[in-house]
Amino acid sequence: MDAPASPTVVNCVRYARDGTRSDIDLDTISDVLAVDDGSFVWVGLYEPDEALLDKLQVEFNLHDLAIEDAHHAHQRPKIEAYGNSLFIAVHTAQVLDNVVSFGETHLFVGPRFLVTVRHGTSLSYNTVRARVEREPELLALGPSYGLYAVLDFIVDNYLPIVDAFRDQLNDLEQDIFAESFSRDTVRKLYDLKRRVTTLRLAVAPMQDITGQLTRVHTQLVGEEMRLYFRDIYDHTLRVNEATDTLREMLTAAMSVNLALVTVSQGEVVKRLAGWAALLAAPTLVASWYGMNFPHMPEFAGRFGYPVVVGATLAVVGGLFVLLRRAKWL
Repeated sequence: MDAPASPTVVNCVRYARDGTRSDIDLDTISDVLAVDDGSFVWVGLYEPDEALLDKLQVEFNLHDLAIEDAHHAHQRPKIEAYGNSLFIAVHTAQVLDNVVSFGETHLFVGPRFLVTVRHGTSLSYNTVRARVEREPELLALGPSYGLYAVLDFIVDNYLPIVDAFRDQLNDLEQDIFAESFSRDTVRKLYDLKRRVTTLRLAVAPMQDITGQLTRVHTQLVGEEMRLYFRDIYDHTLRVNEATDTLREMLTAAMSVNLALVTVSQGEVVKRLAGWAALLAAPTLVASWYGMNFPHMPEFAGRFGYPVVVGATLAVVGGLFVLLRRAKWL
């Protein structure tokens, strides 16, 4: 990993037309860009302060609104054109300690410069830089190839997260159809749906961003690079469709879980009602013969008590058979 020039400046590099790399200082950026030799400058920053962004604004002649957006994180994914340069805001995602965390990356792209500004949880782009430096013939195409490599890296990091979400849903399906209801299962389903929705909010705008780069901003993205950005568009479409499918499956899983809980509660109510019916028959007979009237049926008979007991047991037995056949017991 390159040694940072300052706590927030990760890289500040000039790439010649042949892909040759040379580290430069921030103060010399405008001097490098003043010489039209086909080279371009790539600056990588991590959570820069306002003073550093103001300096970059002067060096690259960036728009005030773009600098303001880059300084304040929590931007929605978007692409904005300011003269002959672009400002792109995208959301990043990575897994830390088995938890998906989201961050942001803001990019400034011009004819001869690329600036990447990372905020929050975001993987370093040193691996991306190393990748493009191994392909000098593509690096000669200018900052658009570096922009492609960064966006492709961000989108590729979405794919394993979607697969992890799918695996979590498969594991939760076993709990959904368990015999006993678990409040923890509902909470896990809700948390997973929330994370999938957050990922979709990050992925969906990427389709518009890559689409605009291939169709609208042709002055910065040449014909050779449009095929690469269409490849990112295809990957983004795949992730977006996968997240939509996961959201639908999670909604169905939550509905099925609640339906099973309702059915289970109905079965309990049926069994309680069945046992209540069995207890109601002897209770009714006992209440009749406990009213202390002098002329009650069977009081004068010798076998009155056994007859009443037998009739009561017969009624209870008949109800038990009927309720058992109806699967209420």
